[in-house]
Amino acid sequence: MRTQQVRTESETHEHSDTREQNDTHEQGDVHEQVALRKRPEAAADARLTAHRFLNRLRPTVGEQDAASVELVVSELVTNAVRHARGSRCSLRLRARADSIVIAVGDADRRPPRERSPDMVNGTGGFGWPMVRHLSRSVTVTTGPGGKTIRATLPRSGARVSE
Repeated sequence: MRTQQVRTESETHEHSDTREQNDTHEQGDVHEQVALRKRPEAAADARLTAHRFLNRLRPTVGEQDAASVELVVSELVTNAVRHARGSRCSLRLRARADSIVIAVGDADRRPPRERSPDMVNGTGGFGWPMVRHLSRSVTVTTGPGGKTIRATLPRSGARVSE
């Protein structure tokens, strides 16, 4: 079942130039957080962060699930860079036993806008539907400091590490 929720809550977004990672958090969860400057290379940096994060996980993540996580990270960060206000965005990754949670925050309270994919001029419209399709659930939470989009993807094992 795929869900999409849009909530408004009091939530602040801190956008610093720090990287936070730990080995265990909240009942054995593993997480990492990075702040990104909204530049064209931010999506590539986010994909690399996700790739390295997934490779550290034990048990390992299945190859298809890992590819889906990296794609969703890339799409959400690309959307923040292209469409959101502000100069920074954040990426948070959390590994749970059966899922990977991706959270991308930015300073813009506007939720993502659904639009028809542009098959002729190549102006986009594919990313948001793809994020929703690949995710078990997607939530958009807005607050005074902007919004956070959380996508929860399945986690299976048996990935061969590179």
